[in-house]
Parts: sequence; structure tokens; C-alpha cells
Amino acid sequence: MREAVILTATEQVRLVVLNRVLVGDLTAAEAAAALGLSVRQVRRILAAYRKEGAAALAHGNRGRTPVHALDLALGRRIVELAQTKYAGVNDTHLSELLAADEGIALSRSSVRRLRLAAGLERPRSRRPPAHRRRRERKAQAGMLLQLDASPHAWLEERGPRLVLVAAIDDATGTVPAAVFREQEDTAGYLEILHQVVTTVGVPAAVYHDRHGIFIRAPQEKERLDEQLAGTREPTQVGRALRELGIASIGGPLAAGQGAHRAALWNVAGSVGRRAAPGGSHDAGGGQCAPGGLLAPLQRALRRTRSGAGTGLPCPASAHRPLAGLLFSLGAHGGTR
Repeated sequence: MREAVILTATEQVRLVVLNRVLVGDLTAAEAAAALGLSVRQVRRILAAYRKEGAAALAHGNRGRTPVHALDLALGRRIVELAQTKYAGVNDTHLSELLAADEGIALSRSSVRRLRLAAGLERPRSRRPPAHRRRRERKAQAGMLLQLDASPHAWLEERGPRLVLVAAIDDATGTVPAAVFREQEDTAGYLEILHQVVTTVGVPAAVYHDRHGIFIRAPQEKERLDEQLAGTREPTQVGRALRELGIASIGGPLAAGQGAHRAALWNVAGSVGRRAAPGGSHDAGGGQCAPGGLLAPLQRALRRTRSGAGTGLPCPASAHRPLAGLLFSLGAHGGTR
């Protein structure tokens, strides 16, 4: 009984073409063009086909063990070592240990192939920790305040969505000022500055994102007087910072915020829950509006704030620019 021969798709195509040559449908030259072979190759294959049949079309090395194949006994030994003596070692390290301790020179890819064939799980690779350079906090309170606005459902489902505008001290993580607003706006940040300078003093610098409330947008067209002066007028918040002598630092919001916001969210969340309809702060007189939440929020912040101030004493002149800006903003409805 003849042994069954399994042909690949390419070999099956050759079989069809050779059969057509044998019956006279194609010449050797036409068969060579169809198969992409030379006429000499076609004639050699055809002669072997006539002698051996379809088996002549199969590759001669099919079914034979490669000369450089790994010995089966050696492969079983390596798998056993990987499960016992070198358990938990990754492929690269295992290949190094086999060469150093067992005298078995085997590449990492061969070790991996043996492991996969044996159904062994891949050992957890040890990756170097990702490099993250954290900025050191400031050494003293009042050196840097971080200004941030956080939109959130502070009243849960029982009130409008509000924005918490707050200042966070970089050195201590305390919150010297915070206010709820219907949206992130100039009036909210001016109110924050007013709270800071009148309660804990003037900070040396503030860090904020590149929002248009703080920095004029580069694509914004310059006015004629700005072009003549060669400088751009600051926003209202920028003007307040300048007149108070506070350095303004703009950058990515995530740079330096981190864990500071957790305590702030806890305080604001508790105030929002208590101020929701039915809560202890709801007196039916608009306590769920942003303005009605200011007093309980300030009381909560005073309980978490340290007794020491966070900046320079507030000069009397600091009240004038802030008060003037707040009045001007309320009277004209400006955003900058």
C-alpha cells in the first residue's frame, strides 16, 4: 500500500500543469512560464514525476529530522530544569544559566520555543521602573500657590453642576481660599486672590494653567495701542497679580498638583453634600447657589488651615486694585 502524499498549494499547482503537459495541452516552455521556472527545471521535474508519481513533487527533506535539530532527550532535560532548578527564570536568564552551569549552549529563542511547546507560562519579566522626576515642594508656606478650577457635581443630583475655584499652598498642601462658581471665570479667581491676601497674606508666586483668564491667547489680535507700545496688556487677573507683586507662572496643569487636591476635594465634597436640598445648610434661602455655599466652605477651610500665615502681610494698597477690579467686573460684565 502506497504511503499518502500531502502536497502544498504550490505543489498542487505544479501537479495540474504537469498533467496538462503530459496530455499535450501545454509545451514545456508554456509550463515553465506558468510556473515561473526554467524549461530545464520543468523537464527535470516532469521526468521525476513520470518515475515516482506525485511524491516526486514533494520537497526531499519533508519528514526528515533536520541535522541541526535539538535532541529530544536534551529538550526534555531543559524543560525539566526550567520547571525545577530554574523555575521562575525568564528565557534570557535561563539561556545564560544553562551555558554557565549546565554546559548547554542554547539561544534565547530556542529556550522560548521549548517553553511554549511544553505549555509553560512565561515568567514575569522584570522591567526597570519608569523614570518620573517629581518636583520638590517649596520649602516655606507662601512661596507658591497653585490656582485650579474643578468642575464637578458637588451637589450630586440635587443641584446644578458647579466649579470649585481654589488656591492650594504648594509647601503645606493647605487651601487658603476656595469658592464655588457656576463656571470658571475671572471673578472667581479675583475672589480667590482677595481671600488669600486679606486672610493669610500676599504669596510670592502663583502657578496656573495657560487659560485665557491668566494669559492672553497668542492668536488673539493685538490692539493698535498694544502694537505701538510693543507690549500686550495683561488680563484682569494678570493685572491684579502684577499690581500685587505676585509672580505669575503658567504651565501644564498636572505639573505639581498631585495629591494636594485630595484634601480639597474631601472638604468641598462634604460642604456640597451638606448644602444639598435637605442637608444641614439648606435653609430654603438659596444655600444651594454658588454664593450660598461660600460661608460654609470658608468655615470648613478655616478648620483645616494651619494658624500660621502663608505669605507676606497684606499691604493696605492691595485691597484697592482687587476691589476696583471686582467692581469693574461686576459693573461691565467683562471676562478679562
